[in-house]
Amino acid sequence: MTVAMETKCCIAGGGPAGMMLGVLLARAGIPVVVLEKHPDFLRDFRGDTVHPSTLEVMYELGVLDEFLARPHSELREARGMIGDERVTIADFTHLPVHAPFIAMVPQWDFLDFLAQFGRRYSTFELLMRAEAYELIERDACIRGVRVATPEGAFDLYADLVVGADGRTSTVRELARLPVMEIGAPIDALWMRLPKHPGDDRMAALGNVRNGRVFVMLDRGDYWQCAYVIPKGGYAELRQRGLDAFRASIVDVVPFLADRVSAITSWNDVKLLRVRIDRLRQWHRPGLLCIGDAAHAMSPIGGVGINLAIQDAVAAANLLHKPLQRGVPTAAELQAVQRRRELPTRITQRMQVIVQNSVLVRTLQAKGPAKVPRAVRLLNRYPLLRRIPARLVGMGFRPEHVRTPG
Repeated sequence: MTVAMETKCCIAGGGPAGMMLGVLLARAGIPVVVLEKHPDFLRDFRGDTVHPSTLEVMYELGVLDEFLARPHSELREARGMIGDERVTIADFTHLPVHAPFIAMVPQWDFLDFLAQFGRRYSTFELLMRAEAYELIERDACIRGVRVATPEGAFDLYADLVVGADGRTSTVRELARLPVMEIGAPIDALWMRLPKHPGDDRMAALGNVRNGRVFVMLDRGDYWQCAYVIPKGGYAELRQRGLDAFRASIVDVVPFLADRVSAITSWNDVKLLRVRIDRLRQWHRPGLLCIGDAAHAMSPIGGVGINLAIQDAVAAANLLHKPLQRGVPTAAELQAVQRRRELPTRITQRMQVIVQNSVLVRTLQAKGPAKVPRAVRLLNRYPLLRRIPARLVGMGFRPEHVRTPG
C-alpha cells in the first residue's frame, strides 16, 4: 500500500457535493482525489430528486442529454392528496431552464454518472472503500488526511481538504467546527412498496389523511415511501405492532392495501432521524466543509441534494484559481461560506416553518384532513403555482458553472 500521496484537493465523501466538486475541479485542470468509504453507491433511502437547478448545471457542463438518456421519470407538477381532495401546488414547466422538471433518478445512478464523467479527466481520481479518519495538521493549517482502506492506511497530502461527508461528517468533527443545532420535530420511516400497473393515475407525491403524512417517490418498478412521524415516536409505533403500522399506511393511501404485506418485518423499515443544523464557520486554514457536512437539511422539498450541488459549484467557481496558485487563503475559503450561507439560512428557515406550521399540526390533528387556504389558492389559480416551483426547483441564488472546461 502507498505510504503517502499528494494532490491539490482531497474531498472526503463521494456524495452529490463531493462528486460534483471533484468533477468541476478536475475539469478545470486541478488534481483532485475523492474518498468514498463505501465499496459502491448502492445505498437505499437517499434522495432521488434532481431538481431543475441541478439539471441546469448538467446542461452547462454539456452532459444534460447524456444524463437524461438514463432511466428516469419527470415530475413537472407537484401534486398531493389531502383527505379525498387532489391538489396541485407547484408547476415547474415555466421555470427558465433547459429541463423544467424534477428528474426522479436513484441517487446511486446520479453519483455513478458523475463518477464516469469525472474519469474522463486525468486529474480526477476516485478511491472507493477509502475513509479519512484523521486530519494532518502542521503550523495551525490542515495539510491533508490519513486514509483507512482495506489494504492499509496512508497519508494523503493536499493544499485543500474538503469535508463533503454528510450530516454525520467525520471531517467537521475532527476539525472541531462549532455547530448550530436548529432541530426538527419530525422523523421519517423509509420503506419500499411494489408498484403495480395503473398506479400512476392514482398516486400522489404527498398524501395527508387522518393526522398522517405519507410520501411516495416513483422509482420505476417500486415506490420509495416515507412515513412521517413525530420526533422520537418510532418506539411507540413499533409497540403497536407491524399489522397496525400496515393498516395506518392503508388508511392514508387506500390503494396500497394489496401490497403493504411486502413489509414483512421491521427490518424492511428504516428510521431517518431528521435534523437541521449548520456550522457557524465552514472552514479552517486548509479545510472547507460543504453540503450536509456544513448544513444538514430536512427532507422537506427534497432540496438537500440540490443545495449541496450549489455549494459545490460555488466552491469550484471561487477556489479553482487559488488552488492553481497553492493553498487557498482564509479569506478565499470564507468567500465560499459568504456566498452560500444566506441561501442556506433562508432554506432552513422555510423548512422550519413548514415543519412547525404544517407537519406538526397535521400529525396532531384529529379527524378528517382539511385543505389549508394557501393550498386552495394554489390549486385554484395555476399562475400562483410558479412561486413554490421557483422556491423548490431553483432555490435561492442558483449557481452557474464558471470554471473552465
